[in-house]
Amino acid sequence: MPQAVTNVFQRIGRVIAGFTLAQRTIAIIGVAVLALGIVALSSWLSRPTYTPLFSGMSASDANAVVEQLRSSAVPYELADGGATVLVPEKDVYDQRLAAASAGLPSASSGGYSLLDDMGVTTSEFQQSVTYKRAIEGELAATISSIEGVTAASVQLAIPEESVFVSETVDATASVFVETSGSSTLSAKQVEAIVHLTSAAVSGMKPENVAVVDQSGRTLSAVGVGSTGGIDQQAGDYEARVTASVQQLLDTVVGVGNATVTVVADIDRSVNERVEETYTPAEGAPPLSEQTRSETQNGSSSNAGVLGPDNIAVPSADGDGTFESTEESKTNAVNKSTQSTSTPAGSVLRQSVSVAVDAEAAGNLSTAQLSDLVETAAGIDADRGDAITVELVNFSQTDTEAAQAALQAAKDAEAAERQAVLLNTIIIAAAIAIPLLAALIALILRARRRSSPDSEFDQLFGERPPAISTLSAGAPTAAIDQAPTTPLAFLETTPDPEPEPDPEPAQVSLERRRAEIDSLTRQDPKRTAELLRTLIDDRQPV
Repeated sequence: MPQAVTNVFQRIGRVIAGFTLAQRTIAIIGVAVLALGIVALSSWLSRPTYTPLFSGMSASDANAVVEQLRSSAVPYELADGGATVLVPEKDVYDQRLAAASAGLPSASSGGYSLLDDMGVTTSEFQQSVTYKRAIEGELAATISSIEGVTAASVQLAIPEESVFVSETVDATASVFVETSGSSTLSAKQVEAIVHLTSAAVSGMKPENVAVVDQSGRTLSAVGVGSTGGIDQQAGDYEARVTASVQQLLDTVVGVGNATVTVVADIDRSVNERVEETYTPAEGAPPLSEQTRSETQNGSSSNAGVLGPDNIAVPSADGDGTFESTEESKTNAVNKSTQSTSTPAGSVLRQSVSVAVDAEAAGNLSTAQLSDLVETAAGIDADRGDAITVELVNFSQTDTEAAQAALQAAKDAEAAERQAVLLNTIIIAAAIAIPLLAALIALILRARRRSSPDSEFDQLFGERPPAISTLSAGAPTAAIDQAPTTPLAFLETTPDPEPEPDPEPAQVSLERRRAEIDSLTRQDPKRTAELLRTLIDDRQPV
């Protein structure tokens, strides 16, 4: 090993040997923290990036895929409760090909692939059932691809077509969806599922599709649709009207100076009405016509005799003639049939109550406010709608309490931020102060070792006390306690008679002689300064 490197290691060893117990403890802790940080950083940097291999799998498929990854010694992670398998990004395509060659994932909802297994001897019933299953599988797979839906199941109730049935029954469908976590589907997503399902089956109406999630919530009911029940429709209508009126009043009198309450009476019955109207075309004859005419020529004394049906039959003796004609006509007219079906949910009556703060209203009168609210709420007097607007003095208790709660929340948030900042500062100080103290100790020790006094202490040992510091009562005791070192140690010629068993003091003296000899040859000037300092310290004052 080169001498320079050896000197560096020796110097580091001497520095470490000079540490106190506290300094060594701090140094060990600092080195351990640094090593742990390096290990954590290296492990984080070397960690591969994981990407989904398959998602939305069943438990059996996930187990098969995991077993294949284990056999291939490929690291993996599971997410979404085991339904998603993650692998390193560099292995995703290879493992997808390997899974496809093994037929994974195998679980599927069927779809139109069920029709591939049908044989020639398949009965008509089996064909209809298989076709229905194929549609259900395709719908389930399509609905599962909607954002937020992890799994779906579709059941169709399609009535059989028969010429022996006078009235047909509408087709219905039930859709079960499973969402990720505790989230639920939005109204637009539910409406999309309803229309997607109804459009896939011929003759199915959107209101005949029921949608239920994994929590048992009915998102769309048969006969009602995805808009919900009557109560939900009433609530939506009231909220819409309230928001419209509230926005108007907030602009006029300011935010928080008006409150609006809307109550709507919703029709819960379903009405159906059929009307048939017959109208003749312009310039056309009436619906039915009847014409009758009789003609008689000549004269006869005897008009005739009664026949078997009491009908006069002309007698033979006379030269007169009789003729009777009757004609009936039925003319076509225009016919129109109108069928009207009124679903439940129409507004029968609504009432709007508005309270405005008198101070905020200013010069606005009740009549002016009533006109504004009546227009914004769509009040229909013929329908029986009612509106009430009053100017009142608002209570400031709730406002003050809300302001106090808001201020308390702000203060708590600020205190929490200060506490977090203080904890961060304390932790940083607890880590930085020991490291800084150790660094300062190292610097000071290095400076002490590089100073002439330090070199003097290393070569000659502890310096004796100055004579000026001795007390007058014990001059000889201090001199007796001072170490006496003969000046003969400056001689570089070794003793020709080696001693067989040198004493420890002699060994130390020989080592010091060798060090002084080396220092004298390398730096005579520094050696002279050290000796001069020794002589000056030993001269009596």
